[in-house]
Amino acid sequence: MNFITVRSFDNYIDANIILGKLQNEGITCFLRDEYTVTIDPILTNAVGGIKLTVPESDAQKAVDLLLLFDKEKRKHLECPNCHSHNVEYISNPQKSGNWLSAVIGFLFGSYAISIKKVYHCFVCGFEFDELPDASSPDFSPN
Repeated sequence: MNFITVRSFDNYIDANIILGKLQNEGITCFLRDEYTVTIDPILTNAVGGIKLTVPESDAQKAVDLLLLFDKEKRKHLECPNCHSHNVEYISNPQKSGNWLSAVIGFLFGSYAISIKKVYHCFVCGFEFDELPDASSPDFSPN
């Protein structure tokens, strides 16, 4: 039986959530390179992330379900600035205050690239740390 990769993940939490959803739909699937990426996250790009693989015969059904899951997820993500649903949770490298402090920090070993995860709206470019609380008066789902 041939297995093909239908999606790649950079963390095991998202990978296992989608794995469970596909298994609940009756699709046999498994994760490749999960342990490598979990134990040493620096290798994520080198190995291509955690790969969700399915039998070739179930690939189209899996892809269709993944698109449906993505569509459902986007319904619940909304930009508080422009109310678009074209929002993703992304890694955003923090910029150093200035080059001198970055060079000095790097030379003395205390400099590390700071990565911050934020929600990014691809329509207006607005970035925010947390989703608005659905019970707050400022939150409007439409």
